[in-house]
Amino acid sequence: MKASVIVQNLKCGGCAKTITSKLSEMNHLSDIDVDTETATVHFTCENVDDAILVKDKLKALGYPSIEYKNSVSAKARSFLSCAGGKMSK
Repeated sequence: MKASVIVQNLKCGGCAKTITSKLSEMNHLSDIDVDTETATVHFTCENVDDAILVKDKLKALGYPSIEYKNSVSAKARSFLSCAGGKMSK
């Protein structure tokens, strides 16, 4: 099934690179695409449970979906995730 999640704190290519890299490590996901213009993560998964796991993973990385509170700690995690994405090859 195709799914999309609108996230907070997604600002640049570094963020997108980190999100793509980390989601690619998850089982049952494919066709991962991060749109920095709309702050949306698109992917294909096998079922709804996989989509929920994606939302949990994004939140852990500092990119909570729009229905979650955007805490200071989430903003800090996204900053670190972004920096890591910019520095990786």
